[in-house]
Amino acid sequence: MDDLYELFDRQDEPEAPVLSPFDKDEYKERKQAERDEVYGLIEGTTEKMQASGELFQTYLDVQARLDRYSVSNAILMTAQKPDALGPLKSYDDWKAEGVYVNRGENALSILEPGKEFQRADGSTGVNYNVKKVFDITQTNSQQRTTPTVTRDERLLLKALISHTYAPCDMKPSDAIPANVNAIYKPEDRTIYVRTGLDGPSIFRALAQELAHAHMDKGHGYLRNENNNIAYYASYILCKRYGVSTDMYRFDSMPSRYASMEPKEFRKELGKIRSVAGEISRDMNRTLEPKNRGPKERNDDAR
Repeated sequence: MDDLYELFDRQDEPEAPVLSPFDKDEYKERKQAERDEVYGLIEGTTEKMQASGELFQTYLDVQARLDRYSVSNAILMTAQKPDALGPLKSYDDWKAEGVYVNRGENALSILEPGKEFQRADGSTGVNYNVKKVFDITQTNSQQRTTPTVTRDERLLLKALISHTYAPCDMKPSDAIPANVNAIYKPEDRTIYVRTGLDGPSIFRALAQELAHAHMDKGHGYLRNENNNIAYYASYILCKRYGVSTDMYRFDSMPSRYASMEPKEFRKELGKIRSVAGEISRDMNRTLEPKNRGPKERNDDAR
């Protein structure tokens, strides 16, 4: 019986580890260093893209697949994992879904919106934080490849031509200039499409001219200033919907892009992404009527 009362005696217990006090300044410095590294990667990759048609094409391929992610994050994926399929999720988010990150995989850095703040001029800005994520190809998920969606060219063209959502009229024509498959006429608010073309040729030409029509806001539209945007937006659409892109050329960068400041060039990339997204949303209303198309976030960083 006496032995039982020995339980009340104080037992030697291992000392609890001594935790370092939280250093707010150190934490802020570490987070700022992370942001600086990511912003530096965006800047450096942007400059390389301006000098390399091949790298620029890689970026467009990434943006075509990761359509819901911002220009900045598509650039980050171009630099870190150009074969990313998406989605991109944190380790804990994957784990919560019963998916585990493969051993030895390195986390990828993206930017996500944080708290809003007020600038000195009274405007509202947003702080961005670095988020560590993993692409689905870095996990044990069974869905490791982009599902093949077979849509006949008639359905794709129907979605592209849909007059319910189109910003202009579209008409076949036998009077189009030589070597031109389609042309948007701002004065008519009409796209004229050459007759006798095959499906992919119609899609490529129509996608490019639809981009012009979407950008025409009715204030003396200057086609020449937007030719590059329309060309690359149509490339994204072809990649997104499985239409051949063999006709597109990336041997060199347009001189206008090569001479831009990196920030200005990213704004141009934003315009390409935006107009391709507008056309995609219109198409998906026909292709995926139940979902009404994916919602596009316009955040500067996601």
